[in-house]
Amino acid sequence: MERPGPSEVAGSDASGPDPQLAVTMGFTGFGKKARTFDLEAMFEQTRRTAVERSRKTLAREKEEEMNREKELRRQNEDTEPTSSGSHVVRDCSKSSSSDTSSNGSEESSDSSDDELIGPPLPPQMAEESVKHMEENISRLPPPLYEEEEDDDDDGDSEDDENPVQKIPDSHEITLKHGTKTVSALGLDPSGARLVTGGYDYDVKFWDFAGMDASFKAFRSLQPCECHQIKSLQYSNTGDMILVVSGSSQAKVIDRDGFEVMECIKGDQYIVDMANTKGHTAMLHTGSWHPKIKGEFMTCSNDATVRTWEVENPKKQKSVFKPRTMQGKKVIPTTCTYSRDGNLIAAACQNGSIQIWDRNLTVHPKFHYKQAHDPGTDTSCVTFSYDGNVLASRGGDDTLKLWDIRQFNKPLFSASGLPTMFPMTDCCFSPDDKLIVTGTSVQRGCGSGKLVFFERRTFQRVYEIDITDASVVRCLWHPKLNQIMVGTGNGLAKVYYDPNKSQRGAKLCVVKTQRKAKQAETLTQDYIITPHALPMFREPRQRSTRKQLEKDRLDPLKSHKPEPPVAGPGRGGRVGTHGGTLSSYIVKNIALDKTDDSNPREAILRHAKAAEDNPYWVSPAYSKTQPKTMFAQVESDDEETKNEPEWKKRKI
Repeated sequence: MERPGPSEVAGSDASGPDPQLAVTMGFTGFGKKARTFDLEAMFEQTRRTAVERSRKTLAREKEEEMNREKELRRQNEDTEPTSSGSHVVRDCSKSSSSDTSSNGSEESSDSSDDELIGPPLPPQMAEESVKHMEENISRLPPPLYEEEEDDDDDGDSEDDENPVQKIPDSHEITLKHGTKTVSALGLDPSGARLVTGGYDYDVKFWDFAGMDASFKAFRSLQPCECHQIKSLQYSNTGDMILVVSGSSQAKVIDRDGFEVMECIKGDQYIVDMANTKGHTAMLHTGSWHPKIKGEFMTCSNDATVRTWEVENPKKQKSVFKPRTMQGKKVIPTTCTYSRDGNLIAAACQNGSIQIWDRNLTVHPKFHYKQAHDPGTDTSCVTFSYDGNVLASRGGDDTLKLWDIRQFNKPLFSASGLPTMFPMTDCCFSPDDKLIVTGTSVQRGCGSGKLVFFERRTFQRVYEIDITDASVVRCLWHPKLNQIMVGTGNGLAKVYYDPNKSQRGAKLCVVKTQRKAKQAETLTQDYIITPHALPMFREPRQRSTRKQLEKDRLDPLKSHKPEPPVAGPGRGGRVGTHGGTLSSYIVKNIALDKTDDSNPREAILRHAKAAEDNPYWVSPAYSKTQPKTMFAQVESDDEETKNEPEWKKRKI
């Protein structure tokens, strides 16, 4: 192929792109100039468009306001006297004149903006014009009911300043779990189901939408046999429940109570607990990861905190080993995840609080060695919803608040909160402005309380008397805005407010109690013989309900029994205490239940009468009965006189 000359190239440029080149390259568009954009002109056009729209909006609102004023003026003229009507019109005219003056000034400014002509502005002036345009757009007339909105805002601000008003405690319902302590509470993320566990080994399921006013659990089971339930928690998806008991193996069950997995038990003869596959001692508590599905952690008396995955129950995922400042092992009593799941916090028996990075198991990120008194079991640590504050409930009857950004001393501390249970917990309110915990009491020495502290000042702002037993568990659900409380006498209480709360207990209190249905059982044993001849085949048995319906139609079977006769007998029936001999015997003899304390005295009471006037036994043996002879008892002096001489010498 020959190379084209310059004249040919120039000719091809003038006529258009070469079709051969387009076919070879696979696309067209050669020879076209790139499109250029003038940003300053685009900004100016945008400003003008916005100004035009704002002018139209202002004109429309002005017209609507004038129409409203006319209607108001007409109504006042019809209803009120002329003087008051003229006063209203005067006020309206003043407001309208002020509005028109302001609008006129705006229009003049807008018109002055519209009169800008000439070459495009430099970049700095263009930016200033854009800012001026935004100010014009945001300059809108004030609302008609500004004062009322201000009042509402003031009310809202007062409610915000006083978080006690948001506590839902106007109504309550009581769920009867059992007779022993309710040591665990769990509520699914949607707030539809509540699960309770206690010292009686039972786990009970409560469905708010399915319950009626009887408040009965729809399922009860013992997932860990003879071990007390210490912690129950729904996963972040609500389809699984973590069950932590007094055994060394945690369990995961589904929403209906069927087992999903059970953690493996470790080898208790291995010294280094990091080399075992599971816990070797009693568990204390557990918690789900807030973000990762299927991950949870547990802490135990074997001085470890272990993380697990539901898909791998045969071995833990990682092991955290709390240590004292001297490097000795220490038992963690409670543990929890942070709100974002990146930190793991544990409180130990020596009074320390240790926080690890979830991905670094060797050294804790934060370690405060004297958070609570040594030797007391810290029962709960929990993070606030913003993730910056940690609350700890100590066994030394205190509640402390910590800032994890400056984890060198507590922010606040409250004392005088007695606790006698190793799972007494605390929680934050949904708006992070209050902290709630429970108090314990001895039996018959007062009532347990639910105490509220303000987070900003840590003042004791509110209390609720729960019952005459200790308050062990408390849970404030953020979606329902309802407070669940577990007590030491086997009750689970739900506090709610019809106006501030959602769903939950409000669904079941409005339902009437259902009538108990009679069990549909067979009336008698029925032998099924399908191959028997018709003459020997027994008729098919009906259920109890159908049989009762059939008996109801029978006048003899459905006859009401006659009540017992009161007073003397009548109509052939004998009264219970009538004048007949039988009623007299029944009343005075047969019902005589005198109880003699000494049966020997009761028999010997009739001995003299039987001897003087024998009637039953003695006459029958009068001829053959031998004469009764009793041995005479001699005194000690007479016995010594009659003794031989050799005995007297010995004495």
